[in-house]
Amino acid sequence: MKVMVLGAGVIGVSSAYYLARGGHEVCVLERRPGPGLETSFANGGQIAASHAEPWANPATPLKALKWLGKKDAPLLFRFRFDPALWSWALRFLANCTTARSRVNTERTLRVALYSRACLKELRSRTGIDYDQQTGGVLHFYRNDREYDHACHEAGRMNALGCARRPVTAAECIAIEPALAHMEGQLAGGIFSPDDESGDAYLFSVRLAEKAAELGAAFRYGVGILGLNHDGGRITGVETGKKTLTADAYVLALGPYSAALVRPLGLSLPIYPAKGYSVTMPIMDATKAPIISLTDDEHKLVFSRLGNKLRVAGTAEFTGYDTSVNRDRTRPILDAAINLFPGAADPEKAEFWAGLRPKTPDSVPLIGRTPFTNLYLNTGHGTLGWTMACGSGRVLADLIGGKKPEINLNGLGLERF
Repeated sequence: MKVMVLGAGVIGVSSAYYLARGGHEVCVLERRPGPGLETSFANGGQIAASHAEPWANPATPLKALKWLGKKDAPLLFRFRFDPALWSWALRFLANCTTARSRVNTERTLRVALYSRACLKELRSRTGIDYDQQTGGVLHFYRNDREYDHACHEAGRMNALGCARRPVTAAECIAIEPALAHMEGQLAGGIFSPDDESGDAYLFSVRLAEKAAELGAAFRYGVGILGLNHDGGRITGVETGKKTLTADAYVLALGPYSAALVRPLGLSLPIYPAKGYSVTMPIMDATKAPIISLTDDEHKLVFSRLGNKLRVAGTAEFTGYDTSVNRDRTRPILDAAINLFPGAADPEKAEFWAGLRPKTPDSVPLIGRTPFTNLYLNTGHGTLGWTMACGSGRVLADLIGGKKPEINLNGLGLERF
């Protein structure tokens, strides 16, 4: 079967790889000059099933109110007339209940755990290297109340199959010696030994090469202007120069997915959540962390990617603006300098902003649509890197007529 994948971020590339491995004739369309140059380019680097707790949870509305008016708030809404944002926000609030949070955690974790296993199998099969660290992810806490809440959530995730172990402050330092200077400040941590980290951009580039070896064709610099259809079937992709056709189509355009299918009458509740990262060359390897860390108080993640330190976080609802706001990146840089003094060179810091495709419930959209040959693989939010391999494999199985290895209930568009 000829399958056209729309988008060459980590989700689109993973889809292409598994489709090609399944024997399909694959063509990937991407407007940028290469793979992984949008949301996948400079994210936090974590492959973390431990982040499955959705943004929409009972604690979020109160926190959001406390953060109003703060330029450096972890979550920032830019208030303006934007019907799409307000519609999304109402759905988000509807998911901020204990019951909905539990359902959404299970759904997210189902994909994340499967994807993590798929990544390990892929790495073993191909030998792909992407500055990966496989020593786990450590969440650390300075506040006893936050730590107690984290322990409770860790217990729920353990019950769902995600290994998360509460550890003392001393154990945090033993796991990551670069935290030694924080002795006396730490309340404790949660260690997720099976989580990983790595460079999502480098992975996208190298997996695209693996997919090409299997016969996948990547067409870069191609703008996707619209989809043609005849009744309940997609008949082609308009690029401005010509119409490209296939037997099946996979929508993996991240935050731009909703706009493309809106003229078809499909309403995807995806809104861009802008995030920032700072990347610095490491000056003193003995002072830089080895494993990936999450500072839950400041909503920041730290990943060592080869000879670089990546710090990423925050969320800003400001439409499709990807400009770098120094009021937002400066606190991220300061946090890295304070947490790991002397580890990296702030004078050579590189700043980046990208758009994560967020659904109101933090669960991705994977599977079929009312159009018989159009499939969704989008809306992964902050966990696109975490869920990429599993999502791609599920789509390949679905298109190939095989039964996916995980239950797809609650992952599709029908839940909205």
